[in-house]
Amino acid sequence: MIDVIPFESFGRFDNDWLHARYHFSFSGYRDPKRNGAGALLVWNDDEVEPHRGFDFHPHRDMEIVTYVRRGALSHRDNLGHAERIAAGSIQVMSAGSGIVHSEYNNEDEPITLFQIWIRPSTTGGAPGYVTIPLEQLGAGEGFVPLASGRPGVVAPAPLRQDASVLRAVLPAGGSATHALEPGRHAYLVATTDEFTVNGVKAKARDGIHLVGPTTIELGARTPTELILVDAP
Repeated sequence: MIDVIPFESFGRFDNDWLHARYHFSFSGYRDPKRNGAGALLVWNDDEVEPHRGFDFHPHRDMEIVTYVRRGALSHRDNLGHAERIAAGSIQVMSAGSGIVHSEYNNEDEPITLFQIWIRPSTTGGAPGYVTIPLEQLGAGEGFVPLASGRPGVVAPAPLRQDASVLRAVLPAGGSATHALEPGRHAYLVATTDEFTVNGVKAKARDGIHLVGPTTIELGARTPTELILVDAP
């Protein structure tokens, strides 16, 4: 099964500082056909205007992965973390028994980011937090793990779920594959340009959902970056 969800069909929220597109049901947007992909519950595509952002708010029992695509995000939390997360970095926050944080754009230009929520395999536990500049990972062929809780998968950031967040950067004409095991869900989004998934055309910021068993075969018409979540 392959399902391409056009970017234009996503749920949306717009005010004077936030322009959000929701891949799945979130906040005031509800679609019974879009309630996540297995343990992947949320994928938001956000743009935040300069000097605005999300005030302190709580989370618990959620794995929250934020990928800053453009600009920089300023993070503060009740654990004492305070940092500026620049474009090309991911933040992985395990909310555990509870964390309170804020996210602000303190820059003079808008920022864009993906925020991905994954249901943990167990509840509670101490909160955790890590930020990884992707340049530290170096260049790899195909999909490179960014965060994972899967046995045997080496990633710089942990997840409290049998899931992985992976990234591929393909040149024009490049390709990559990913083996999806039976019953597992893959959800992937390209940040730039057009590409194909198992021969099906898709474009930047569309959502693509597949259920295993299958081999995912990606082809890039132009230089393309893709983020993929493999979840139970």
